[in-house]
Amino acid sequence: MHRRLIAPSALAASLLLVIPASAADFTPGAPGIGDPYYPASGNGGYDVSHYDLRLKYQPKTDLLEGTATILATTKQNLSRFNLDFGLKVSEVLVNGKKAKFVKESDQELVVSPASPVEKNKTISVVVRYTGKPSELKIGGYTAWHRTPDGGVAAQEPDSAVWWFPSNDHPLDKATYDVSVSVPDGTQAISNGVLQSQSSKIGWTRFAWRSNKPQASYLATLAVGKFDITTDRTESGLPVLNAYSKDLGDNAGAARASIERTGEVADWLTGVFGPYPFNALGGYVPNVTSGYALETQTRPFYSPRQFANGSNISVVVHELAHQWYGDSVSVKGWKDIWINEGFARYSQWLWSEKEGEGTAQELADYVYETRAADDPFWTVKPGDPGPDRQFDIAVYDRGALAVQALRNEVGDEDFSKILKGWTAKYAYGNANVGDFVKFAEKVSGKPLAELFDTWLYEPSKPGSPAAADARVARASGADAKPAQPKSWKKIAATNSVHDHGQGHGHDHR
Repeated sequence: MHRRLIAPSALAASLLLVIPASAADFTPGAPGIGDPYYPASGNGGYDVSHYDLRLKYQPKTDLLEGTATILATTKQNLSRFNLDFGLKVSEVLVNGKKAKFVKESDQELVVSPASPVEKNKTISVVVRYTGKPSELKIGGYTAWHRTPDGGVAAQEPDSAVWWFPSNDHPLDKATYDVSVSVPDGTQAISNGVLQSQSSKIGWTRFAWRSNKPQASYLATLAVGKFDITTDRTESGLPVLNAYSKDLGDNAGAARASIERTGEVADWLTGVFGPYPFNALGGYVPNVTSGYALETQTRPFYSPRQFANGSNISVVVHELAHQWYGDSVSVKGWKDIWINEGFARYSQWLWSEKEGEGTAQELADYVYETRAADDPFWTVKPGDPGPDRQFDIAVYDRGALAVQALRNEVGDEDFSKILKGWTAKYAYGNANVGDFVKFAEKVSGKPLAELFDTWLYEPSKPGSPAAADARVARASGADAKPAQPKSWKKIAATNSVHDHGQGHGHDHR
């Protein structure tokens, strides 16, 4: 027998691998993920990979019963951790063992496992809960919408806390299984692909799956009575659209817009690259709010978006977010320009495609119709602040920045930037600084000054800067640019930004 001698230093190192951590080595996970705009959002100490939600909802009473199974990996030696959640919790288990839990605020559920958990360990967390989401107020508002025949969860920057426990920030994306039991004759709509539908003793269960990383605010649930249409795009993607049966006068206009979802998505593929998900669609519940939201694979639309007739522009906006916002998500909420500037610009590109005004003509019109002393110019799209995060300037001035970039680098490199960005950061997170560096790398041009001018200067860019970016009126020094034909439809989507509730917004 040959004996292998181990050097003392190597022996010490090997022993360190098996010595368990002491109690002092375990610390609580942070109650926030570190976003200065929303300090209470998200949590530290772990990273979620999957949510399995098994729910039962009674539309008549708004009673939601749920069991959430959360699969996560610890990022530190954890003595306890937080989940963002507002409803009443009856039991929590960590790795199959009962854990202690306490609510420390309206949205902070603090969980103490029976035994501390070491770093880099996979954990399963089961949370049983019940409550009426519409009665839950956080920051003075609710993200849960009651409808005549059910309820809807759709809000930005957060809605998850009203219906499932989560690490509620775009930095921690996960896949989802959402299984919902509702009374017969009622449907449950969620993200992704419908896996199954089954009935038992007066109840029907709908099981949905999202198989790509998804931010918690992009998870949606709608329970009610819907007319549902299904189809496939030219590229073969399944499309599922749903319309409340009681939309009244808005029903036709809503359908005339949303039934073009497949067409728009196929066109956007030519702009932004391959569609990042395996499902597509949209839904219009009978809610009283006026906004729309890019809930992943299946955008939410308020009926009021179609009160004045069909509007394909809002569909273009929300579908563009599937690339810019959903697949590539913000690192922090101050980076919202990456979502909204490009979604708005996609509306300008659609106008250009339809021959109703080029993106340059729209940029000229926006620039000239905003006076130098308009508060519009004091909002910095690159870091607007939490109170102005969804200001119209983030959208329109943000789109001006995109047009300035296009003019500076030329259409060929501009297209490479649009498609390359969504490929490089697919299913991940990035910030404004990342985008500037990426655009500089693709174009080979220094762009920091251009972006500073259009994203960060708290005043209307002056003539020299505007001329440099070529986003100034194109028809002469004294002439006002004509209103592009598409402008009224684009401007009609402005209410889409009016969330106006607490720290959130009723989105776009």
